[in-house]
Amino acid sequence: MRRITVGRNSAGQRLDRFLQKSFPALTQGKIRSLLRKKDIKINGKRTDADHRLTEGEEVTVYAPDELLGQKPAPAHDAKAPNIRVLYEDENILLADKQPGLLVHEDSGGGGETLIAGIQRYLMDKGEYRPEDEMCFAPALCNRIDRNTGGIVIAAKNAESLRILNQKIRDRELTKLYLCAVNGVPEKRSGTLTAYLYKNESENRVIISERKTPENRTIVTKYRVLAVNSEGDSLLEVDLVTGRTHQIRAHMAYIGHPLLGDGKYGINRVNKEKGYKYQALYSYKLKFSFTTDAGCLAYLDGREFEVTDVWFRERFQ
Repeated sequence: MRRITVGRNSAGQRLDRFLQKSFPALTQGKIRSLLRKKDIKINGKRTDADHRLTEGEEVTVYAPDELLGQKPAPAHDAKAPNIRVLYEDENILLADKQPGLLVHEDSGGGGETLIAGIQRYLMDKGEYRPEDEMCFAPALCNRIDRNTGGIVIAAKNAESLRILNQKIRDRELTKLYLCAVNGVPEKRSGTLTAYLYKNESENRVIISERKTPENRTIVTKYRVLAVNSEGDSLLEVDLVTGRTHQIRAHMAYIGHPLLGDGKYGINRVNKEKGYKYQALYSYKLKFSFTTDAGCLAYLDGREFEVTDVWFRERFQ
């Protein structure tokens, strides 16, 4: 038998989904069976699978111990990297991810990741106690490529995660990128539209002017901020669509590949100019809410910027 007091991060979930996350051995069929036998109760009373949990409610489950073996809490990861915190409050954390760091583990597993660093940071502060959470851990709301740097948003609680995911989906957040490209675009600002096909086996995308059943529309806005003595350009980019490698592939397609980009760029030029990583940084984040933001309403109108972008000094 287990008694669980519903915490803030579990409130709002359906009972059956909460139980499956908390006790992986409890299948939907077993949960329905326990409910029929009144072996699952809320505050001592019979309940249903679709009951929405409220903070402070007590869930009691009468079942064999082999079905209630909880998921092991994640260990304190000594290998987790130190993180650069751009902004933090009780609900969110904005991290300035450095180029070369994965946001999550890749298919090979192992290695340092941004999310491991964030979770360890919050554990050290006492804000995240895995042993107290049945089915939530601080999570990232957006991701950027390993060799791209910049702002990544982490939610500290389930309500913030839900709200931020909706805001990102509905474009109530604006993420602007800086990139350094080879040469100078003919137009100093513009909106580029094309079609992108992802080759999964090569982890590479192909850009085309022609729509096919397999490719997807991409829209990329840019403006030239500066041109240096070497004839390279510093651009600010706004992704209207957010596809894999979109900025890198789209700029290469129009003849201005990112400096330092080993996949879509010019390796000879990258080597000559000493770019270790692709010159791409998610440097500015704006919150512009048009719908209810709940506990994050205070962020509306806020803007955050990373000022020490590593390649920016080449355009001073």
